[in-house]
Amino acid sequence: MKYIFVTGGVVSGLGKGITAASLGRLLKQRGLKVISQKLDPYINVDPGTMSPYQHGEVFVTEDGAETDLDLGHYERFIDENLNRYSNLTTGKVYWNVLQKERRGEYLGETVQIIPHITNEIKRFIYSVGEHARADVVITEIGGTVGDIESQPFIEAIRQISIEQRKTDVLFIHVTLVPYISGSDEFKSKPTQHSVKELQNCGVRPDIIIARCDKPLPDDVRKKISLFCNVRSDCVIDSITVESLYEAPIMLENQNFSSIVCRLLDLPSDEINLNDWIEMVERIHCRSKSVNIALIGKYVKLHDAYLSVREALQHGGYESDAHVRISWIEAEEITRESAPVLFRETDGIIVPGGFGIRGIEGMVEAVRYARENNIPFFGICLGMQVMVMEFARNVLGYADANSREFDEKSEHKVIDYMMGQSDEIDKGGTMRLGAYPCMIREGTLLAKCYGERKIQERHRHRYEFNNAYRKECEDRGMVFCGVSPDGSLVEATEISGNDFHLGVQYHPEFKSRPNRAHPLFREFIRAAIRKKERH
Repeated sequence: MKYIFVTGGVVSGLGKGITAASLGRLLKQRGLKVISQKLDPYINVDPGTMSPYQHGEVFVTEDGAETDLDLGHYERFIDENLNRYSNLTTGKVYWNVLQKERRGEYLGETVQIIPHITNEIKRFIYSVGEHARADVVITEIGGTVGDIESQPFIEAIRQISIEQRKTDVLFIHVTLVPYISGSDEFKSKPTQHSVKELQNCGVRPDIIIARCDKPLPDDVRKKISLFCNVRSDCVIDSITVESLYEAPIMLENQNFSSIVCRLLDLPSDEINLNDWIEMVERIHCRSKSVNIALIGKYVKLHDAYLSVREALQHGGYESDAHVRISWIEAEEITRESAPVLFRETDGIIVPGGFGIRGIEGMVEAVRYARENNIPFFGICLGMQVMVMEFARNVLGYADANSREFDEKSEHKVIDYMMGQSDEIDKGGTMRLGAYPCMIREGTLLAKCYGERKIQERHRHRYEFNNAYRKECEDRGMVFCGVSPDGSLVEATEISGNDFHLGVQYHPEFKSRPNRAHPLFREFIRAAIRKKERH
């Protein structure tokens, strides 16, 4: 098994995740089994209880782990389902070590950073590849070199480089090479200092990915090579591209994966990127466009809805359409403002979220979509709001609500799931991971999927209240997806509208750029039809 570690320096946000994901795709196109992993230095056990404003979205794996959003990039690029071994935080490391100490597993030893903390990190790194039976494990180290929080992770990967053969471990360092327009020159000093900091930790990078605004001149590349002790062809430009899915092609044009194969003594057969190149060409050659209103509570930080945003774009790739997203703050929507806000809208989507803020605006958005036959797609909270709107404006229950927002409501059409309550801890206790769903024949949902039984990922605490099931059905709401035993409503739709669908699960997590999720694909196509009609 080969181990590739991706570190970063100077500043965060240089694209370590995209670099790791792109390399994963390139190696997969060479016929290798690849698995990816992210190590995060923060002390939270996982991002599940972190604010979307600070962290962005929480990505959920098939086995129910709440993880960093970079795992979404990994899955979308390499098209492999990741697992609970694919994300590790400092908090989880210490949690595990302290539990072992309390159980007496260290036999009275003094518990220390080295070897106990670093051993726990190494155990996780080794486990992800063994669990997936991978040829190559790509591990991204979060943060930047020199951070106090990152030191145990850097030390752990240094130890792995000693434990494994030289040709089984590779270090890739992503760093900034700024261009100073005033003097018309690139500056390599930030990269030199970053590499020196990494070398002080005992890790010598084999490849340097230079994040820059335009291709590096040869003299700058040679300077970085000389001062950072890497071969000249191992200094690779990472230039901002129009679509992030161009990144693997941009990197491979500089022989990225063949260099990796050379250094790791991997088979270097000819790579076949034809399918990926054709997909990128489709992205650039779309002839239509649609305007989608995304109604959210965290729209100031688009990363809070990263997978939803990408899945909408995937639907556009397969439908020959540019998807223009209007980010609308839910609190701005009222009965009076809705006609103005949605005047140019071809489709409305309400994604997941927690808390009461903005809920009334979401209800108004759903009402406007239903009454004006604008394609609507509700995800998790979006489905719950769809049910609330129907109960208020069709069934006539003016106080219809979710227990999450109003415990005193007499008509809680959304209520706790069995086993959930105010008494349990918030972290890691929701319905998490993949669960099966049975689809009702003849429904919009069945048309989208084209199959009877599906499996989708969940992250929620509340469900549709079955006490209102018959009443809703009698008035036109169709329960198109339910759990295999019929006890849980997983999807609802409104008969009579072209596309008015809500799902309790999160389909965005399984969408891929070269294989859009069917619900996003059909939602975008419904939006295109709506635009063409008008």
